[in-house]
Amino acid sequence: MNIQDVRQLFPILDQEVNGHKLVYLDSAATSQKPLPVIEALDNYYREYNSNVHRGVHTLGTKATDGYEGAREKVRKFINASSTEEVIFTRGTTTALNTIAASYGRANLQPGDEIVITYMEHHSNIIPWQQIAKQTGATLKYISLTEDHALSLEDVKSTITPNTKIVSVMQVSNVLGAINPIKEIAKIAHENGAVMVVDGAQSAPHMKIDVQDLDCDFFVFSGHKMCGPTGIGVLYGKKALLEKMEPVEFGGEMIDFVNLYDSTWKELPWKFEGGTPIIAGAIGLGAAIDFLEGIGLENIEAHEHKLAQYALERMSTIEGMTIYGPKERAGLVTFNIEDVHPHDVATVLDAQGIAVRAGHHCAQPLMKYLEVSATARASFYLYNTEEEIDQFVSALIKTKEYFSNVF
Repeated sequence: MNIQDVRQLFPILDQEVNGHKLVYLDSAATSQKPLPVIEALDNYYREYNSNVHRGVHTLGTKATDGYEGAREKVRKFINASSTEEVIFTRGTTTALNTIAASYGRANLQPGDEIVITYMEHHSNIIPWQQIAKQTGATLKYISLTEDHALSLEDVKSTITPNTKIVSVMQVSNVLGAINPIKEIAKIAHENGAVMVVDGAQSAPHMKIDVQDLDCDFFVFSGHKMCGPTGIGVLYGKKALLEKMEPVEFGGEMIDFVNLYDSTWKELPWKFEGGTPIIAGAIGLGAAIDFLEGIGLENIEAHEHKLAQYALERMSTIEGMTIYGPKERAGLVTFNIEDVHPHDVATVLDAQGIAVRAGHHCAQPLMKYLEVSATARASFYLYNTEEEIDQFVSALIKTKEYFSNVF
């Protein structure tokens, strides 16, 4: 992977911010978009913009081919056994809400347990909170180790025969921890529970094989993996999806509509009510082509190298606290003693460096870590060690600035 050749495909990186060359270290929030994705979206809107499935004219047929072709690309990307198991959604949040509202509501009752972890994103907490309240089920949390990772012993002690759903992120958007999903799924299945995986931070960065993981559901978003915003994927095992009821009703997802009753289309369309996210799916398909052209294994290795380099450089800064295990995905979340993370992010932005600051949609984790907020630098295939050097140099200047002020 030639990093300079990759960077040339991301036009947004070739600009100055506040008089400095942009250093974009916020890809965990959303990734930048390469020319092949931008061109795929432009081509759709310029040449064959049309609704899908119902039209028999040429543009409609071409749009349908593009939309359903993207579904097949997703199927291969995650190694699902059938396109019937690939449902397009607005993103990870919508997918998790769909699982909770459809599968959870139908299969939970008082005395049942839903198990998640302290590191989950709000999107993988709040839907389960709501379904627990509606069904009388109990929400339980797997604790974290001293280095903010998951222990399989803690997983085994938390999941019980009363557990019906286990929902865990594969990679933490705060800690960078890479969770042992395959092993957790085995424990869940041994106790009769289904395994839900939040892949928002893993699908863009590593090879995913849902059959090897043996997860029952897997969800992710296009905008974090070089694709457009507003498109995501809900993978589910066919046997489970066939028994689930849709949560949105209207056009596209119906088979027959009578005055007082209706029937649904077969999978996957019964979960895709209304005009689908056509351009988004086509853009996601182009993003998958782009990522696979580079190689997910190459992307993962590059980010691992960047993360280790960043940890090494940042650990030399006095007063620096870094959260999460040493072995991690491509992000580093941190705090500088006596400097609020929002101030850190603001001063870095003045130097052209974009990082994230706040609770990262993980307030329970912030409470667990006993902080109100943190700053986060997250890396992707287009970042370089030189950018990390600039970032660390800017952190040192930021610390010195606030030391002099106060």
